[in-house]
Amino acid sequence: MILLTGYWDKDANLVIESSQEFPDSTSKTELEAQAYRELSDEHKQNGWACSFLVDGHTRAVQEAYETYVKEVGNNSPTLIDNVWGVLVDD
Repeated sequence: MILLTGYWDKDANLVIESSQEFPDSTSKTELEAQAYRELSDEHKQNGWACSFLVDGHTRAVQEAYETYVKEVGNNSPTLIDNVWGVLVDD
C-alpha cells in the first residue's frame, strides 16, 4: 500500500509532497496519523492524503490523478509530484 500526502494549491492543482509504503494490513488510524504528521503546518488547511492498494509510487500517483484531478477540458488542474519532480496532466 502506498500513502501519498500533499495539498491543493491556489490553482486547484494537487501537489504530492510525500510517498510512503506500508503493509496492506496497516490500519486506517495509523495511516491517518502518518498523513497528518507528513503535512507541513502551512499546508494542513488544504492538506490531502490517500492510500492506494498498489505496488509502487508511480501507480499510486496515476490513480490519484485519475480519481481526484483529471477533468475534461483545457483548463484541467494538474497533479504535481514533488517526490519525483514530474507533472501528471494526462
